[in-house]
Amino acid sequence: MPIFLSFIAALAILGISLGAQAQSAPSYPLKPIKLIAPVAAGGGLDNIARAVAEKLSRSIGQTVVVENMGGGGGSIASQATAKAPADGYTLMIAYVGTHGTNPAVRKLPYDAIKDFTPIGMIGATPNVLIINPELPIKNFKEFVDYAKKNPAKLSYGSAGPGTLTHLGMEQLKLAAGIFMVHVPYRGVGPAYTDLLAGQTQVMLPTLFAGLPYINSNRVRGLAITGTKRNSAAPTIPTFKELGYDGFDGQQWYGLVGPANLPPAIVAKLNTELNKVLALSDFSEKMTSEAMTLMPMTPPQFSNYIRDDIARWAKVAKDRHIEID
Repeated sequence: MPIFLSFIAALAILGISLGAQAQSAPSYPLKPIKLIAPVAAGGGLDNIARAVAEKLSRSIGQTVVVENMGGGGGSIASQATAKAPADGYTLMIAYVGTHGTNPAVRKLPYDAIKDFTPIGMIGATPNVLIINPELPIKNFKEFVDYAKKNPAKLSYGSAGPGTLTHLGMEQLKLAAGIFMVHVPYRGVGPAYTDLLAGQTQVMLPTLFAGLPYINSNRVRGLAITGTKRNSAAPTIPTFKELGYDGFDGQQWYGLVGPANLPPAIVAKLNTELNKVLALSDFSEKMTSEAMTLMPMTPPQFSNYIRDDIARWAKVAKDRHIEID
């Protein structure tokens, strides 16, 4: 009998131990998740963050709250995310600025590779080469010919030094053997204003931002980046079609967290994010904004980030671009 009682006591102790373990490792998430958008409220990235947060909240069973944190080209938000606890309750929408172009040309207060855990890609929208329609140019070939014959007449606007609108155009100048003057602005809005007024003649914004102007014939679209034509502008050829390889850089968006997120949390978030991307209403909304959804595993997304940084670092090196 004493042996039997000892066995029962041992089982009771084991039960208590297992119960304690179950309570100490609860299922994720148990509280709301903060999703940092590294921009001020309003605009494309903010819209994407809120659309993802809404669907992810329903899918994951907890509220996902968007917190806008603009400034420093996304560096303030990136720092805050990198320094957050690696518990899955602080995430960020990474994009080509925070994890592509900026790391390629700037000294940043964060490491875009080491300080983050890639969770999954959301999608990307191509960039489109547009011109003021007053130019005597109807297609891309005519554009290159005109630029070569009139090297001092063309200037292009960008959203600022080191942005995708700057590096993408420098990549084109190098590939096509043409010269254009770079006119940097504090954001894409002022750059559009001068392009429409004829103060500058060329620009390489996102297709989503350019579509209203293209459709109203206020600018002329000549070519887009990416590997295939976009359904939102099916008549505009890709650079690849026109004989220019390597022009697949895009304005992309993905989900990251601080470094060293537990693998189980990363796997769960990746699964739930990809469920969101598969929703028909979400897909339709993103397609209407010229976005191609690009579900990836965490390793695939990690490789994408590394490749994008390497792409723009090469352009910066070739064009001697370095920004303090």
